[in-house]
Amino acid sequence: MSFPKNLRYTKEHEWVRLEDGHTATIGITEYAQSELGDIVYVEVETVGKTLEAGAVFGTVEAVKTVSDLFLPVSGTIAELNPELSNAPDLVNSDPYGKGWMIKLTVTDPSHINELLTADAYASLVG
Repeated sequence: MSFPKNLRYTKEHEWVRLEDGHTATIGITEYAQSELGDIVYVEVETVGKTLEAGAVFGTVEAVKTVSDLFLPVSGTIAELNPELSNAPDLVNSDPYGKGWMIKLTVTDPSHINELLTADAYASLVG
């Protein structure tokens, strides 16, 4: 499995990439999508809302289960990946690229540094 070094990770299996100093792209890890199986639906009804780190920002539905999605850092959800409505399987095929889930305007970008590095996340999932 791959865990790109330019990302930060959570123990709940989300990843974060800071784009321009205050906008973060967020998705779930390759490990998470492999554990869930075939993704059939991604639901995010929190676009435009400001949420705290750890809050549930949506759900991902796989063939056999539904899982909550947790916000890695505080901020305002700016956008849901529009491609996921027609192709939720992008989360399976390209979790760190086209399968991203949301863009977030981060309240305090320094909090991203408190998340797990790629090496720490790889140790967590074994």
